[in-house]
Amino acid sequence: MKRLFFVSVMYLAFGIIVSGQKNVPQPVNTAFSQKYPNAASIKWASEEANEWEAEFKLNGKEMSASFDNSRKWLESETEIAAKELPAAISGLLAKEFAGYKTDEISILESPELKGFEVNLKKGETVLEVVFDNAGKILKRTDVSKEEKDEKHEKK
Repeated sequence: MKRLFFVSVMYLAFGIIVSGQKNVPQPVNTAFSQKYPNAASIKWASEEANEWEAEFKLNGKEMSASFDNSRKWLESETEIAAKELPAAISGLLAKEFAGYKTDEISILESPELKGFEVNLKKGETVLEVVFDNAGKILKRTDVSKEEKDEKHEKK
């Protein structure tokens, strides 16, 4: 009886994994596998009509990578701890964003950019700030409204 239960659970788990990935275009899946052959725990989501994002683990790190339908790699993010940020960025965060708490921090890579993405939170305000490797702010986005809209849509 235990074996039957175990086998049923395994089929269910496998079915959930496969069903979550069955709509990923094969060229996208192939491009991902070529770029990240050792990725584990892969979960796919459709970001937009022509964009797919894989969340996965690689070398013990949480990562994500986005590709378009034609298999072009768009960007990757690797989660890191605050202590892994370059001193220039840590100093700028303390100076320019006093009172904000870091939420998520990622190394950001795309064909055009290598840098860092830092999500900051202060009260109801949530900012997404992109830095280059030297610590220059490239982009600052208030995502508070986006998060409120997502929560409202889920209700």
